[in-house]
Amino acid sequence: MSTASTPGVVRDAVDGPAPTGPSGSAARVRAGSRTAYPLYVAGKLGGAVVSLLAVLVTSFFLFRIIPGDPVRAMTHGAPTSAEQLATMRRQFGLDLPLWQQFTDYCAKALTGDLGMSYQFRAPVGELIAAKLPATLLLTGVAVVIYSALGLWLGTRSAWHHGGLGDRLNTGVALTLWSVPSFWLGLLLIIVFSVGIGPVPGMFPTGGMESGDTAGFARILDVAHHMVLPVVTLVAVGYAQTLLVMRSSLLDEMGGDYLTTARAKGLRDASVRRRHAVPNALLPTVTMVFINLGHVAGGSILVETVFSWPGLGGLFYQGLSVPDLPLVQGLFLVFAGAMIVMNLLADLLYPLLDPRVGR
Repeated sequence: MSTASTPGVVRDAVDGPAPTGPSGSAARVRAGSRTAYPLYVAGKLGGAVVSLLAVLVTSFFLFRIIPGDPVRAMTHGAPTSAEQLATMRRQFGLDLPLWQQFTDYCAKALTGDLGMSYQFRAPVGELIAAKLPATLLLTGVAVVIYSALGLWLGTRSAWHHGGLGDRLNTGVALTLWSVPSFWLGLLLIIVFSVGIGPVPGMFPTGGMESGDTAGFARILDVAHHMVLPVVTLVAVGYAQTLLVMRSSLLDEMGGDYLTTARAKGLRDASVRRRHAVPNALLPTVTMVFINLGHVAGGSILVETVFSWPGLGGLFYQGLSVPDLPLVQGLFLVFAGAMIVMNLLADLLYPLLDPRVGR
């Protein structure tokens, strides 16, 4: 019996060793791998650039179909003459033909200039930079927790599939995955912030901090405000990672290489950790990197429900006007983060599975 522990080694053991001379097949495989991987990377980079350009075009035209006049919204209902409205449109470039607005937007965006916000009268880039740390803190903590939790529970559920733990984990995950995040957030506020009956609320209803603390007390205050929004994001987010990891590992559990590993006398935990889980990680790696892409975007609904001062709340404010430069810039940042994270996942694949990219 072969002592191989991976599918590739099993094939080598069955087919016999490849010639190792300069003209042998092994040399040709190595040469092919050296040329194939750069082509693989170039293809992924090209696809990412095309996607970014598509996002740039989409971000301009998408928000122009939102009903409402941004110039009139900026007046807040105050009496305004037609001449004043025309002056404001000329000031923000809204009097130009659509094609000229588009070319100006693309030229500025490619140089990093996202324009001037209508309602805040400040550069969009500065507004995003000011709100980004709060979003990175909230969603970053949530993504790390629910990715680790989903991987752990998904692995255990698949390895003991059919058992009580598997049925319980899968049922809870499917239930939470179907729950709207804003509804769950409101429910948590009612129960744990407002309080039910004689039970007082334990957590703030919203915001990031009380504003009257400093030093370590401020860190504790921010952590106290983070509990409910983080729980909301984790409860809704971990289910997808769990289900993807469970499905991938179930597909691997029938592999001959696992039977070979057990025949070598390896313990069940070692077979799972060293052989099954690494081969099941590829789909889950994509999911984890997509979750990391969500870090920049945050969660618009959750940040709005909990009044969290991040990019999600800023995006909601921009949509309500509509503040075209602001929502365009935020959409570009959100989509760009997703594209970059997906690109990193694609580039990581060959390190996890050498067969990818050949």
